[in-house]
Amino acid sequence: MTPLAALTRKQPSFLVTPLIIATALFMEQLDGTVLATALPAMASDLHEDPVALKLALTSYLLSLAVFIPLSGWVADKLGARRVFRAAIVVFTVGSILCGFSHSLVEIVAARVAQGMGGAMMVPVGRLVLLRTAPRHELVRAMAWLTIPALIGPLIGPPLGGFLATYFDWRYIFWINVPIGLLGVALTTRFIPDLKEEDVPPLDVTGAALSGIGLSCIVFGVTLLGRNFAPAPLVAAIIGVGAASLLAYLRHARRAKYPIIDLALLRIPTFQAAIYGGFLFRIGLGATPFLLPLLLQVGFGLSAYESGFLTFISAAGAMVMKTTAQPILKRFGFRRVLIGNALIAVCFLAANAFFTLATPHWLIMAALLIGGFFRSLQFTALNAICYADVPRDSMSNATSFAAVGQQLSLSTGVAIGAAALETSRALHDGGMLRAEDFAPAFFVVASISALSLFSFVRLSPNAGDELTGRNARPQQVALSD
Repeated sequence: MTPLAALTRKQPSFLVTPLIIATALFMEQLDGTVLATALPAMASDLHEDPVALKLALTSYLLSLAVFIPLSGWVADKLGARRVFRAAIVVFTVGSILCGFSHSLVEIVAARVAQGMGGAMMVPVGRLVLLRTAPRHELVRAMAWLTIPALIGPLIGPPLGGFLATYFDWRYIFWINVPIGLLGVALTTRFIPDLKEEDVPPLDVTGAALSGIGLSCIVFGVTLLGRNFAPAPLVAAIIGVGAASLLAYLRHARRAKYPIIDLALLRIPTFQAAIYGGFLFRIGLGATPFLLPLLLQVGFGLSAYESGFLTFISAAGAMVMKTTAQPILKRFGFRRVLIGNALIAVCFLAANAFFTLATPHWLIMAALLIGGFFRSLQFTALNAICYADVPRDSMSNATSFAAVGQQLSLSTGVAIGAAALETSRALHDGGMLRAEDFAPAFFVVASISALSLFSFVRLSPNAGDELTGRNARPQQVALSD
């Protein structure tokens, strides 16, 4: 096996690597945004309530949360290129199965299969980037990584709306096939097969406990409302999940190589990114679910019209990626995370004020500016998360961070749907109305605002090494 250092020297430009990895991100983001826009059309075709289709979103996120903890260990053991390539294949096959689904149960099962591929695809790709990009170029590399990925959210809503309105929603999954084939070819040609020589044994007990705990919590919360299952059964599922997670916490303190290394939370920057990022991303998880429903069910727009309104937020995010590095260098991570969180939360709450009479240009302007600031927050979080993580802990860190991100997104969908259900119940149930959405947007925006309490605890020079701003290494040892 070629030594890791030699492979690193042979890698393509650090800007080429993130662009290749972004092929997988593009496919995943395109799939998610297209699906969110097409949910009402899917609900009509499958004869389901639109809110029930949250299961199609959360089942995928649930699968991610369960299998992501294994991604770092598998990549170290089998090689990053092999795992990354196999993950793209599994995701593509899952997409094909989604396209052939004819019931809610089938679409949920196919989305779980998709999630198994996505669980390895994105965190392993990010791991390759973290191990190949120079530390002082990490912010720029992260930005380049997400620019192609943002093309998915940019074209996803109008494309999904077009397919759902004029063709069939099943085509939104089949378009992943040529993208997946391209990703496999590029990965085989360019991605270095990074592989660790000394891989610790797999924490089987920890994987089982964390998998059962995360899946039961997410699935149980998703089942709340609409009488998907008897209340005692839902309570039992959530109870099993909570008990499993508590058992994992005890196990992780004793295990030599825990599958999710809680010792990483001793690093202040990593802790802020995990806790603060979890709260902030709840709003992100809820918005792709709530906003298309508001525009289509609440305002009566077609899926095509809805998609052409919502795609603009991705355009704002793309503009931001070219300015993230100078902004963070000028103001520092702490000030950006605090100030920008306030601005982004305000634009998230602005969705609550949209009405049928709101001019479309005003909706698009709010989404464009909101997308800019929201994306700046994610770029800062994704970078500072790894600012002080030791190199030999990168696999654990990427898995840990990816679990937190996906869990927060699924939590956002569940909370947004629960708030929407509660608002509808207060209006005597029945069909969803535009007035039912404002409370839901206020709820998720309020939760996202709580992320400020994590960011204010950061030191003023946190993450400066990443931007060259008064650089002073702050790497933290994880040993006792």
